[in-house]
Amino acid sequence: MKKAAVIGSGFGGLALAIRLQSAGVQTTLYEKRDMPGGRAYVFRKDGFTFDAGPTVITDPSALEELFALSGRKLSDYVEMINVDPFYRLCWEDGYSFDYCSDETRLYDQIEQKNPDDLEGYKKFYEFSEAVFREGYEKLGAVPFLNFWSMVRVAPQLTQLQSFRSVYGRLSDFIKDPQLRQAFSFHTLLVGGDPFKTSSIYALIHALERKWGVWFPRGGTGALVSGLARLFSDLGGVIRLNAPVNEITTHDGRVEEIILENGVRERFDMIASNADIVHTYDTLLRNDRRGQSKGRSLKKKRFSNSLFVAYFGLKNNHKHKHLAHHSILFGPRYRELISEIFSGPDLPDDFSLYLHMPTKTDPKLAPEGCSAFYALAPVPNLEKADIDWSAEGPKYRDRIFDYLEKRYIPDLRADLVTSHIFTPADFETHLNAHAGSAFSIEPILTQSAFFRIHNRDDKIPNLYFVGAGTHPGAGVPGVVGSAKATAGLMLEDVFASPKAAQ
Repeated sequence: MKKAAVIGSGFGGLALAIRLQSAGVQTTLYEKRDMPGGRAYVFRKDGFTFDAGPTVITDPSALEELFALSGRKLSDYVEMINVDPFYRLCWEDGYSFDYCSDETRLYDQIEQKNPDDLEGYKKFYEFSEAVFREGYEKLGAVPFLNFWSMVRVAPQLTQLQSFRSVYGRLSDFIKDPQLRQAFSFHTLLVGGDPFKTSSIYALIHALERKWGVWFPRGGTGALVSGLARLFSDLGGVIRLNAPVNEITTHDGRVEEIILENGVRERFDMIASNADIVHTYDTLLRNDRRGQSKGRSLKKKRFSNSLFVAYFGLKNNHKHKHLAHHSILFGPRYRELISEIFSGPDLPDDFSLYLHMPTKTDPKLAPEGCSAFYALAPVPNLEKADIDWSAEGPKYRDRIFDYLEKRYIPDLRADLVTSHIFTPADFETHLNAHAGSAFSIEPILTQSAFFRIHNRDDKIPNLYFVGAGTHPGAGVPGVVGSAKATAGLMLEDVFASPKAAQ
């Protein structure tokens, strides 16, 4: 039996490991931390459960497919709950917009805001569906290993004006400034500037409209646990508290994994769900391919980072007006986003994603309490030289002051517990280059063929999965990357395309 290793147990690593194990490849999953999940880690403090990372599940069918490979059901491992509205969008002038599944209600809100934009929105949705079909359904799990694979799909993507930005293309259809913000912010959820990210990423809108927005009972961590249990049930091996120190090579192929404690294990193939720069520059540091690729990767544009303040409050009756997912727009949009992606300083203002999981699952907090996190996109460590050990607590306090003034009265009086996660933590805990939260920035010249390939060009048994490779960040993206990478690995194992189906 062939043996494979997967380094890193984020959604991409778990999905890849499940696919390999389901196909009969004995797979070992290595995780640096004390539980699986990668960015989807879980913090538990003072009776509160806080999901550290992704909290929006938008394509449950991609997850259901992982269980169906072995005749199982997602519902047997975790309960998925529909969240509606998808997001409540709030502005400082008091205007709010519920981005929801009910089409009639959605249309009514658009018409009330700007009657002339209703027909424009319908045309934008048609465009979003078109790029969804081309960019997600057709290409989301297809590896781009050479330039000609990109050329073959270029006519369709060009016809859809993929060379334009999400915001620019949206502006062809919608004129109201706040509605433009409402339908362009999604790229920030995958590390993209809506003023620079390819309009192909407008597919996120159609994806949400098609499948809705979901949340696992017990939090995202419960979904991770379900995937890990599925992998174990299939006979896969998970090694926790097992940071990888090095990947060795011999005769142009990867050969062994060496852990930090010195334990060595040999594999027929190795896939990395770890940060791409870390993989090449650190894990493959003794190989010329690793050294050269690591240097070249550092010249690419990396996504923004994130600052996250987790907090628990008592007196949950005070929070009934809040939605599960809220987007709180600050006083600036274009200018703020420019500073987030370019630096050189931490902006004075912010826009926030406010997550309140207890709106859907009250058991994530002690009785009578609510759990939250407030997430602010911020520059990565290359773009802004910030001492987060000093600035982090101050920035948290600024966010708490803002929330207390506008959205959560008595926040400080009701505060039970809090915790922060900064760009410096992304770098140290997740080995993320420059503290980037989403790996390589998803601009057109760093997408598809121009991202890290799902299989290395020089080392034939080294593979990649996750945000740094095609198709990119976000739970559907990294699960799609696992399908693309698994297809390559299984073809290489069995020398038959049918084995990858």
